[in-house]
Amino acid sequence: MSIQEETQSGSERRTIYIVVAVVVAILMIIGLIAFSSKRSNEQAEQKADQFIAALQSAGARTPTRDQVVRVLGDDGGATCNDPNSALTRGTLLALLSNGATGPGMRPVIADSRVLRGQLLIIKIYCPDELEDFQNFVDDLKTSGVAGD
Repeated sequence: MSIQEETQSGSERRTIYIVVAVVVAILMIIGLIAFSSKRSNEQAEQKADQFIAALQSAGARTPTRDQVVRVLGDDGGATCNDPNSALTRGTLLALLSNGATGPGMRPVIADSRVLRGQLLIIKIYCPDELEDFQNFVDDLKTSGVAGD
């Protein structure tokens, strides 16, 4: 195997590194601007207003419009990303537990109001998924354990 000698000077390499860093920084800034402008559009704001009104009529605490737009966007975010898949349902069922980990983890009878917010999100942002998810929620054993 032969050894090649370095022909670039240190200042040439430094110049290349600086140019690459500047190009990457510019691309990151453009990406962030494009991402935030996509999230904050008129449709997202209309759906956020509709969701906040639904929360108010249900008697729940309401986030600000900006918070809802940032989290749910115009497509429902992670909540509407296949809410009826086995993984999503399994994750939800894991959250409806006693909070222990490992062998101490047990399912609990959750309050009947626990899933109301998620149902509202699905109803407003991805209504085509609502019927299947509603059937799943109806099959869960819930009760008014937290009171009114």
